[in-house]
Amino acid sequence: MARAAAKRHQLALVPKKAMTLSPTNSQIQLSPPIACCPPLLAGRLTPEEARAIAPLFRALADPARLEILSAIAAQPNLEVRACQLVESLNLAQPTVSYHLKIMYEAALLKKERRGTLIYYQLVPAALATVRGVLGA
Repeated sequence: MARAAAKRHQLALVPKKAMTLSPTNSQIQLSPPIACCPPLLAGRLTPEEARAIAPLFRALADPARLEILSAIAAQPNLEVRACQLVESLNLAQPTVSYHLKIMYEAALLKKERRGTLIYYQLVPAALATVRGVLGA
């Protein structure tokens, strides 16, 4: 039990106070919302707008993906390797890879290969789009 708890904290998760991280104060600076859609509650979405944003919400509609997103956002440099998520979230490697793939395909994450390792990073513009559609 203690070993699993120790592994879970290897990512050095930062307290989740705000989703506005910057390199200086560990808070995400979200870029302005992409002008794809009006806020959800401000008016009716067109079918095209709904199709454009549905993949973002579909990718966020899983508890494991929300945990992964939160774990990446908690990192000072907003990036993480898949193996770090496996260790810290106590999920199987294929499960983490599957969820990362879904989030990458929805453009919530970008990835960068460095040697044999792949680093996953948040895409602040995608998060800003979600915030903008929700009117937050």
